[in-house]
Amino acid sequence: MKSEIRKRLVALRAVMQKSGIDAWYISGTDPHSSEYLPIRWQTRQFISGFTGSYGMLVVTQKDAALWTDSRYFLQAEEQLEGTGIVMQKLRVPEAVLPEQWILEKLPAESRVGVDTQTISADGFRQFENVLKKGNIALVATGDLFEQIWQNRPDFPANEVFEFELKYTGLSRKEKQEQLITATTKAGANYHLITMLDELAWQFNLRGSDILYNPVFCAYALVGKNKSYLFVNKNKLNDKTLDSLHNDGVEVLDYEQFYDFLSELNGQKIYLDANTANFAAFSNIRLKNEIVEGTSIVSLLKAKKNPVELEGFRTAMLKDGVALVEFLFWLKQTVGKSAVSEYTIGEKLKECRAKQEGFMGESFPPIVGYKEHGAIVHLSVTPNNALPVKADGILLFDSGGQYFDGTTDITRTVALGRISEQQRIDYTLVLKGMMALSMAKFPYGTKGCHLDILARQPLWQNGMNYGHGTGHGVGHFLNVHEGPMAIRQEYNENMIEPGHVLSNEPAFYREGQYGIRTENMIVCKEMEETQYGRFLGFETLTLCPIDLELIKTDLLSFEETQWLNKYHQMVNQKLKPCLAKEYHEFLDELTQQI
Repeated sequence: MKSEIRKRLVALRAVMQKSGIDAWYISGTDPHSSEYLPIRWQTRQFISGFTGSYGMLVVTQKDAALWTDSRYFLQAEEQLEGTGIVMQKLRVPEAVLPEQWILEKLPAESRVGVDTQTISADGFRQFENVLKKGNIALVATGDLFEQIWQNRPDFPANEVFEFELKYTGLSRKEKQEQLITATTKAGANYHLITMLDELAWQFNLRGSDILYNPVFCAYALVGKNKSYLFVNKNKLNDKTLDSLHNDGVEVLDYEQFYDFLSELNGQKIYLDANTANFAAFSNIRLKNEIVEGTSIVSLLKAKKNPVELEGFRTAMLKDGVALVEFLFWLKQTVGKSAVSEYTIGEKLKECRAKQEGFMGESFPPIVGYKEHGAIVHLSVTPNNALPVKADGILLFDSGGQYFDGTTDITRTVALGRISEQQRIDYTLVLKGMMALSMAKFPYGTKGCHLDILARQPLWQNGMNYGHGTGHGVGHFLNVHEGPMAIRQEYNENMIEPGHVLSNEPAFYREGQYGIRTENMIVCKEMEETQYGRFLGFETLTLCPIDLELIKTDLLSFEETQWLNKYHQMVNQKLKPCLAKEYHEFLDELTQQI
């Protein structure tokens, strides 16, 4: 495979030379700024062999580099070895960004190419401004992969289906009215939608164009008098087409999108320059006024309505039942039968698949035993999975897609002999998770303000983790969604009631083990005093936390109380849904400490 990667780089460099460019920037995403990609747009993996979900590349005639973050440092180094591509670290203090790297590598008057459908408008402008300092031009090249990727997969053509009102809580018409009101208030008469999860939510439609994400490839323009959905019509049955028509939505072909934008004239278009691609932005700005801001759809989608929240709670019950059955199997099997990280991932899926309304996993399961646990976003195959023994600790991060909602949970469990250091590390991570769970904060608080709570127990011991603490979670949608987040970097979007997020502090000892404990939480109103509105979190996830790994003398009274109440809730809610054969096991896992 690595020799094949080297051949692909040679082919790309030949096309670059023919196109008159000295470097080509590969964003690693698609025209919709997606994290998980249709096979056609898995360009990062095609050109580098790196299979992580985040990263970008730059290829010059002499050098090639791939940038990724701490979730993938170990994985990227291993997968890139021998390809001629060097890994560069992102989101660390000494990080050298791709545009800065280009300035160091290329002389003045060089030309850097990019496919403008795969870079955001804001990303293009920032990139261009940095390159200008070295008198280097950023130019549109089109998609060079078309010239080197033989038998490139076509655009997916899977069916799009209506997502029923009993799950969404709001009709398509109601969502259109919401969006139009907010768009008009922002001074525009159309809102451009390019993110696939935003499209799916806005139109109450779901699909299966991308593995793990119930979305479909499309674009949209939503306006007061007319809305347009650009999608392959073959994906829609007659009933869905009629329903869209009745709601004032005109369906046009996906391929018509850019031509349609170039013909728009005299409109005021609202778009999010952080996600809308530069090709769309460039076509719109020719004859129209652009109003920039955070996608209004993303803001509306992030605040889950009561029906969506009730759906999440139902999904958590189903997920909790599946996870208790899985844990029972794990305890009964490890040390007695042959088990690997891969078969554990398969078993997690099998347990969830028994639940009504299960629509698949929400991301590839991450199962890390011993030293593999320190690889943050590990993805194993039958060929590279470690055998799992009745010794040490296992980390598993997994999730399900249900009609009711999307789940994401991580647990670290003891399988046998554990060290005192492992217990200390585990407890410090747990303390951080509980601190965020118990947080009470004034309205207007942003994610970076809360992030410190999850890290404080680790920081006090000179420890840290490189990834974020919390991301938004979609409702039967993408497991990672914004615009808010709980992480160290500043994000202008505050945490608001109805936001469903992950809570996942962690710690990793490279070459030894990894520890992460993750629950999903929802922000809720707590109280209003003379000092303002105060918010907090409700924990949604229902799954026992391994008591064997806890060093109880490190817990405060408040933390012990929280854990006991959590386990009491888990027991009371899951037991009626579990077969009786699991009741004693559940009691054991949720006993008071």
